[in-house]
Amino acid sequence: MTLYIDPPTWAGHDRLWSHLVSDVSYEELHAFAEAIGSPRRAFDGDHYDVPSERYASAVAAGAVEVGSKELLRRLTEAGLRKPKRRRPSDAGA
Repeated sequence: MTLYIDPPTWAGHDRLWSHLVSDVSYEELHAFAEAIGSPRRAFDGDHYDVPSERYASAVAAGAVEVGSKELLRRLTEAGLRKPKRRRPSDAGA
């Protein structure tokens, strides 16, 4: 079981966020996220958004710290990367 987390550098909702992914399955990802107290609503298609204040606890629970590019590479190579969703305003652009 290997889960990966990138540094909390993504801004949103007046917070900094990390991404938490699995390179095995979404089931593994959901189980780990539940174990560290991340709500299911934090799941965003192929990763969990983890607020900066939960970063250390995710690492303490076993998530491996990697850079954002490495996280994306592992997710893509595992075949678990989902295409970015297009916003309605992106249509036809």
